[in-house]
Amino acid sequence: MVQSFPQHFPEQLAALRLSTLQLILEHLAIAVSAAGGVLAARGKRIDLFGVLVLALVTAFGGGTVRDVLAGDLPPVWLRTPDYLLNGVVATLVTFGLARLRPLPETVLLVADAFALALFTMIGTRKGFALNFSAPVAVLLGVITGVAGGILRDVLIGEVPLVFRPEIRLYATAALCGAAIFVALAKAGTPAAAATLTCVAVVLGLRLAAIRWKISLPTFHAVTETKTD
Repeated sequence: MVQSFPQHFPEQLAALRLSTLQLILEHLAIAVSAAGGVLAARGKRIDLFGVLVLALVTAFGGGTVRDVLAGDLPPVWLRTPDYLLNGVVATLVTFGLARLRPLPETVLLVADAFALALFTMIGTRKGFALNFSAPVAVLLGVITGVAGGILRDVLIGEVPLVFRPEIRLYATAALCGAAIFVALAKAGTPAAAATLTCVAVVLGLRLAAIRWKISLPTFHAVTETKTD
């Protein structure tokens, strides 16, 4: 039987879970992601229950995938009602506000950018705290950041944001922020400073890409023309 991480690394996980900074990041990320899930349901003719499911999948999808891959079971949001309560309240508040006043499409993109930055940081911090190698810690950060949005978009029948060519520097922003955090942490930078730097990098890159339409080069095959 495969043992879960609480048995493998009890001290590291306990310290991470008791971290005030980690708790703040997690609750902010859940609230923002749930709000983004509600906004993504606009125009899909989904009732309140469907919107609630969609928002919670967005909020908890990335963390669930991360914890399953890492073997930290059950996923962290199942161990206390606080996370679920946070997600439900954020969903209901956003649902009510969105019905009172239509919000522009950019609000969803900005909310998604904040969720991406926060969840990327949470996943990377967890991978680093559990003594994973640097590439694996970065990968866990990226997965935590993008997986919830992918599941949300699949449920509503949309191409996930991370795969759309017009959605710029999405996974790339998460990758850069996670890599910078790991580099700073290994260099001995205080956890709070490294965390805030990572969040700022991911958020800054994503918002800059939205504002100025920055994107990576795309691959285009060169068609050969034959001449006689």
